[in-house]
Amino acid sequence: MQFMARYRGLLILIGALLGLMAGVADATLFATAAETISELFVRFLKLVSMPVIFLSIVASLGNLGGFGAVKKLAGRTVFYTVLTTTLAALVALSLFLIINPSHGAIDPNKIEACAVATPEFSATACLKKFVPDNIFQAFLDGNVIGIVMLSFALGLAILTLPEDQRKSLHSVFSGLFAAVLKLVEGVLWVMPVAVWAFAVLFVIEWQKGYEIERVAYYIVCVLAANVIQGLVVLPIFAKARGLSPLALARGAMPALALAFVSKSSSATLPTTLRCVQENLGFSKKLSQFSLPLCTTINMNGCAAFILITLLFVATSNGMTFSAIDLVGITVLAVIGAFGNAAVPMGCFFVASAFLAVLNVPLHLMGLIMPVYALIDMVETALNVWSDVCVAGALEKDYPSHEPI
Repeated sequence: MQFMARYRGLLILIGALLGLMAGVADATLFATAAETISELFVRFLKLVSMPVIFLSIVASLGNLGGFGAVKKLAGRTVFYTVLTTTLAALVALSLFLIINPSHGAIDPNKIEACAVATPEFSATACLKKFVPDNIFQAFLDGNVIGIVMLSFALGLAILTLPEDQRKSLHSVFSGLFAAVLKLVEGVLWVMPVAVWAFAVLFVIEWQKGYEIERVAYYIVCVLAANVIQGLVVLPIFAKARGLSPLALARGAMPALALAFVSKSSSATLPTTLRCVQENLGFSKKLSQFSLPLCTTINMNGCAAFILITLLFVATSNGMTFSAIDLVGITVLAVIGAFGNAAVPMGCFFVASAFLAVLNVPLHLMGLIMPVYALIDMVETALNVWSDVCVAGALEKDYPSHEPI
């Protein structure tokens, strides 16, 4: 068990290499086994994806506290979180449209066939799903948008309840979420085998028209979106709030370095708190409220990854999107980042779950997985950097001498 946990990344890489070799061998036995394994993996993703999305959002909202004395501070924190996450998604969308990594990723002669198997994304159809007529049917149909709306409505309704009832319900949903996450963690143990299957199927599809260099363009697109958000957008945000980006970065550098190597915002939280309180002089009361909340819901890097990944994999499989559809995908990426599960490869799992619900083949995800470790490191550092900027903005909004 400890060996698997310690060398999981290496095992995933080995699985990908063996899958590429098996795909090149073009053996019927390998192809059949890969199809079976990938189908079982996608079935599991569909099984847990809806509960994860629903429970993560409800549990995150329940963690805000009641609409009492902290409602103004919580509301301002959420506002800054949604603002920075939306900006990250828009940067990612712009880069995707400029770089266009999926262009030519499949044989043009296959687009029509793919489009038949995978219907076009329809904004009108999604709009009708915002209000499902049956709660259970929404889960049975894999109605992601309806479930997201239900989870937000229920989470906000819980916040209006008396404190004792709110705490009881939050405890129930948090416990259920923790239990589902244990199931999700099980995916990590079979991930090398799943990667092998996806790699085999990818090679088979590549030989029919896929161009592997497009995956490299995709990786550049994701990393560039994170770098621009971290070095341009967030510094402008901080400057607009009267903060010095360089001073913030210097004070938070130990936390940013730890986030990069640990790939965990939660594990970095104690260091982040110490940095902002001791190095930057932030209010202890403010930072102890805002930073844990930001660690839970402020996922700039995750929003960029989800958006680019959804568009890349979907368009590479023949799906087309209108301008209105892109707006819907952007909103979905922001919401997905808000409810991102706090587990290793959380963003990867959320993106895969969305694609599985849309019935999009996940072969490309198998090629993305071996390099996701690097993406995850950059994303986590960006998330912590955004948390520090939001905490700094709140410090300006609520000077230490003023009551919250």
